[in-house]
Amino acid sequence: MSLTRREILAGSACAAVTLFAGKALGVQAERPLKIGFITDAHYADADSRGSRHYRESIDKLREAVEVFRREGVDHIVECGDLIDAANNSSAAIELRFLKTINAELAKAEVPRSYVLGNHCLAALTKDQFLGAVGQKESWYSFDKNGWHIVILDACFRRDETPYSAGNFAWTDTEIPLEERRWLRRDLAQTDKPTLVFVHQRIDKEPKNFHAIHSGKAVRQILHESGKVAAVFQGHNHINEHRQLGKISYLTMAAMVEGSGEENSCYSILTCEADGQLTLTGYRKHANHPFQES
Repeated sequence: MSLTRREILAGSACAAVTLFAGKALGVQAERPLKIGFITDAHYADADSRGSRHYRESIDKLREAVEVFRREGVDHIVECGDLIDAANNSSAAIELRFLKTINAELAKAEVPRSYVLGNHCLAALTKDQFLGAVGQKESWYSFDKNGWHIVILDACFRRDETPYSAGNFAWTDTEIPLEERRWLRRDLAQTDKPTLVFVHQRIDKEPKNFHAIHSGKAVRQILHESGKVAAVFQGHNHINEHRQLGKISYLTMAAMVEGSGEENSCYSILTCEADGQLTLTGYRKHANHPFQES
C-alpha cells in the first residue's frame, strides 16, 4: 500500500491549542518535537470478535507508519494493548504476535516508547514483553527537543502486585506508591514542560471500570508540579478530552475497533518550543474533541 500525500491527509483534522507557556520555563528547542501516537491495536492472528478486528490492525498500523515516516516524526509512543490474546493463552503465540506487529512499527525507523496495557500481559510477564520490544523499564522519562516525556505503568493490582501472565482482572489497575514517589521526584527535577503517557485512565474516579485506583493521588502530583501540559491515555477505546485545572487529559480511540482502513486511528502531536501543542488526528482520531478546544 502506497499513499499519496492527499490520500494520507484525507479525513484528517488539526487544531492548534496553546496549553502551556513553555517559554516561562526556559525551553530551548532547535525544532518542534513530533510524536507519532497509536493505542490499542490489539493485534492477533485471530478472527474478529464483535467490533474488534484483530488481524486488520497490522494493515492499519502499516498506514500509520507510512504517515509517520512521511511527516518526519521524531518519536513514537505506543500507548498500550499492542497485542491481544484473542482465543489463546500461550506465551509462545503471544510473543509471535508481538514480534509480527512490532516489526511493522520498527519500520518507522525512529525511537519508540511502549506503554504497558493489560492485554499485553494476558500471557506474558512484563520482562517478556519489554525484552521483545527492546525497552528496559516499564516506567521512565526522557527529554527531547526541550520537552520532558513521562511513560507510566498502571499494570498493577490494587495490592501493588505487578500484572503477570493473566494474574489480574482488567478493572483492577493501580500506579503503586513506589512509582508515584518516583513521579514526584522526576517532575521536581525537570524544568521542562511535560507530557505524560499511560494506558489506563488517570482522570476518572475509581468507580469507573477504566480508572486507576490512585488516579486522584496521581492527578495531584501532576497538578502540584506545575509542569504537565497534557496526559495521553488509551484503554477506554474512545476519543475524549477532559480539562482538569491546567492539564488536558486526552483519551484516544482504539485502532482495533471497526473493520477497514476508515476505522483506523492514529495521531501526530507537534510540540512547539513556546508550549503550543497541535494534535493532527488521522482517521477516527480526526474527530477528537481536543481539536474543538
